[in-house]
Amino acid sequence: MKPLLLLSLLLTLATLSTCRTARLADGFAAYPVYHGPDLGLTFQNGRARLRVWAPTAEKLQLKLYAEGTDGTPVAEYAMQKSVDGTWLYELPAQPPGRFYVVQATIAGRQMAEVPDPYVHAVGVNGQRGALLDPATVSPAGWPDDRRPRLTQPTDIVIGELHLRDVSVHPQSGIQHKGKYLGLAETGTRGPGGVSTGLDHLRELGLTHVHLLPTNDFASIDESQPQQNRYNWGYEPLHYSVPEGSFATDPADPAARIREMKQLVQALHRSGLRLVLDVVYNHTSGADRHPFDQLVPGYYYRQRPDGTYSDAAACGNEVASERPMVRKLIVESVAYWAREYHVDGFRFDLMGILDLRTMRNVRVALDQVDHSIFVYGEGWTAGSSPVPEAERAVKANLRQLNRIAVFGDELRDGVKGHYARQQEPGFASGQPGLEESVKFGIVGATQHPQVNYAQVNYSKAPWAAAPTQAINYVASHDDQVLWDKLTAANPGATEDERIRMDLLSATIVLTSQGVPFLPVGDDFLRTKQGAHNSFNLPDSINQLDWGRKARYGRVQEFYRQLIALRRAHPAFRLPTQELVQQHLEFLPGLPAGTIGYRLHGHAGGDEWGTIVVLLNGTRRPARLGVPAGRYSVVLAEDQLNPQGLRTLEATGATPTVEVPASSALLLVQP
Repeated sequence: MKPLLLLSLLLTLATLSTCRTARLADGFAAYPVYHGPDLGLTFQNGRARLRVWAPTAEKLQLKLYAEGTDGTPVAEYAMQKSVDGTWLYELPAQPPGRFYVVQATIAGRQMAEVPDPYVHAVGVNGQRGALLDPATVSPAGWPDDRRPRLTQPTDIVIGELHLRDVSVHPQSGIQHKGKYLGLAETGTRGPGGVSTGLDHLRELGLTHVHLLPTNDFASIDESQPQQNRYNWGYEPLHYSVPEGSFATDPADPAARIREMKQLVQALHRSGLRLVLDVVYNHTSGADRHPFDQLVPGYYYRQRPDGTYSDAAACGNEVASERPMVRKLIVESVAYWAREYHVDGFRFDLMGILDLRTMRNVRVALDQVDHSIFVYGEGWTAGSSPVPEAERAVKANLRQLNRIAVFGDELRDGVKGHYARQQEPGFASGQPGLEESVKFGIVGATQHPQVNYAQVNYSKAPWAAAPTQAINYVASHDDQVLWDKLTAANPGATEDERIRMDLLSATIVLTSQGVPFLPVGDDFLRTKQGAHNSFNLPDSINQLDWGRKARYGRVQEFYRQLIALRRAHPAFRLPTQELVQQHLEFLPGLPAGTIGYRLHGHAGGDEWGTIVVLLNGTRRPARLGVPAGRYSVVLAEDQLNPQGLRTLEATGATPTVEVPASSALLLVQP
């Protein structure tokens, strides 16, 4: 081979290799970007038009079907190539079918039939899109639906719930078990006449109901409801469609839309806001998903060798930094807020998404309603090719205005390490976790009395304000609180574990920030020790309303504790500066205890001084407090804002006794 020809060949091969690597690194930057607002199926005067972004397709066919599954096409149309990588087709006024798919031809290969990524209505199992405008499918009175009033984020109290768990128990008293309509029912009663379902949520005093994923997910066969299969739903199929297994008729595209709106309407009428748990960090089976059937590779991040990266630990991770992926995520979130009147979003594994995407989400939601609350998990489940500095993780939270994350420092500080199930926490006598608990008490903000070097995970505050800190000790992940306390304290009696449980709840609900609890923890919910119940049966996951009757004293304490928080702004300070000004930790306390006071009518509170004493040890402790006369409003499992008794703290170094595994709240007018 001639030297010049050899050099040319080597340069060509090097260029091809470099181009391939660069394409993987730069996010398919050469692909055109469509900026219009009309991707997917849109309607004007009742007539449908479909626009699909598929820049590498040589051909895109639109096929219509009579049914949502099976059968042969009743019509087929060649879509027309349009601007910026999109394909367009305007359907006839009376289309011959009710369902549609698109099929791309890419590099001579005919891809699978799929709905488009912007699909808003589908048939059974999401196999085909429906020629249906969701705006025309609404319950009576929907235009008058309004979000309940919300003054500031720290006023929020979140209750986490799986839609099936709340109603499926045989004694729930709920007719539509496992359905959207089940949670919309009122007047339901369980064993002993206890309120269940929606009435329970209202009675508990929550402001927000966080539902585990209700978008269309791939893990349940909607055509076989009699199987009663269970799944949390973290396997997203279609981002902007309600899940069909929660509808009374999954084969009817209108049913899931209408019934989910009925649920939102019922929550709003009860004074409750709705948070959707959204899973934009990955999809179910990338090789079969509409993303890869229309634009192979673009929607997912790749490793240098071209394989899909997997920070979600679910087989893939979505490439939110690529413009058309970011556009899809932002527009999907805004769609839920507009079309379904959703009041908040919890982002699963938010750390996989990039900062710019989350900032764009916040801007888009502000255009709908400034009070919509956004929070997420500030971490990933594995490594990602996106640099840490560009991810929406806890350490970068100060770059995300008005977005909150979960505080695992407080979680594991209070109850013990989430994965080491037999390891106790502060609330059950484990020493050395005081600073981790204090980190959560100040809402993960900067405070001069927190020793960040001794905090379990973060060695610096990550929240610019308490509004960015979600305080919790349990969620659907890992063991529920009661099971964790049981596993970590094998020698403890039930009464001792109840004391630890109430102490844990008291810490969460008196800390600065936004409290979060799984519904059912308030009556000592158990999953029989299961730590990952994502696909376990109803017998493990269902809320046993009989426990509410059995542990009525515990449930009432939770209810009173939430009411106490909502009545006293001292526990809900909105800024770091106010926390620094009004919250002072008490010095010289024994190991395994924490004490602090909220002074100066914090937040405009009617109480001038509130002293919070926490004894995590399993024996009584004497704690030093400022001298004075106090009203005791909370002691062990008793709570009365009007006062349980008075207490005099006198002497040169006044102290009070706090019983084992309990809290004591003292107030001065």
